[in-house]
Amino acid sequence: MKEFNIKDLVRKNILELQPYVSFRDNNTFENPVFLDANESAFGELNRYPDSTQKELKQKLAVLKDVSAKQIAVGNGSDELIDLIVKVFCEPKKDAILMMNPSFAMYGFYASVNENKVVKLNLNENFEIDKEEFLKISNEEKPKVFFLCSPNNPTGNSIEDIEFYIQNFEGIVVVDEAYIEFSGKKSCVELLEKFPNLIVLQTFSKAWGMAGARVGIAYASEEIIQLINTVKSPYNVNSLSLNKISELISNKEFIKSNIEYTLNEISWLRNELETINCIKKIFPSDANFFLIQFENVDKVYQKLLENEILTSKRSPQIPDCIRINVGNREENNKLINVLKSI
Repeated sequence: MKEFNIKDLVRKNILELQPYVSFRDNNTFENPVFLDANESAFGELNRYPDSTQKELKQKLAVLKDVSAKQIAVGNGSDELIDLIVKVFCEPKKDAILMMNPSFAMYGFYASVNENKVVKLNLNENFEIDKEEFLKISNEEKPKVFFLCSPNNPTGNSIEDIEFYIQNFEGIVVVDEAYIEFSGKKSCVELLEKFPNLIVLQTFSKAWGMAGARVGIAYASEEIIQLINTVKSPYNVNSLSLNKISELISNKEFIKSNIEYTLNEISWLRNELETINCIKKIFPSDANFFLIQFENVDKVYQKLLENEILTSKRSPQIPDCIRINVGNREENNKLINVLKSI
């Protein structure tokens, strides 16, 4: 990789922007009277949330062993994906690179921003062909590479991630939404080594807080400053910030939830292996399985008739349904219905 200069990648108009700065959130007061933001004087949630999310960032900094200045907080990872595209990709000019199949929202937000979406087809084991990666990167020169690991919807972790970060002449976004289930090391540990790296994590999966809509980006201070420049002033609400802060302080609760899910993953895989209509269960480092079925349409419809909602991935991934792991009662119902087919 050539010498990295963030200003060579950022849209010029973004470099000229001044971020929204809340005077209230950037100063300390003992007994303030808030008459600055046209808020109501009454109500349980009458004040705007902290636009800088200081308390949450400080707790995450300790948890992840990074500086608080290396953290951006988003309204789910979706907002952060959107912001990353806006920071680096000039509309109608630049492209993003994403794996195929992978999380569809990378392409969605690029398309909304009028950027080309270049897809890197995975092989039969859902791995990246390195030669194909180098070829496409050189020919298309995409600005941002979204690399999901463990990958959604395939479930597998991508091997040798450092190779892709080192050999990409742009920003590499490693989306680790399912990292807590994988047992793999987080790429947060690589931030000091690679200035072009952004790592996304979320509280929606292992932390059980999908309804709170809180995603996190870890990167260099320069990149985080750019993300904070383009984000909305109060992008994460007070209820979510308070709830997530409380949750981080209760590590044993989260640890037990993850252990329970890992046990259910193991139990469910053993049960699925006894089902006659299943042709293949793909390896997974996430809290879901990609499963290939005989007569996938019939299976999907039968599950739906029993009010079991799953994610049909066929025809993009032929004959496959993605099914995530529930609690024991939910998993038992799934197995019983599948056995009846």
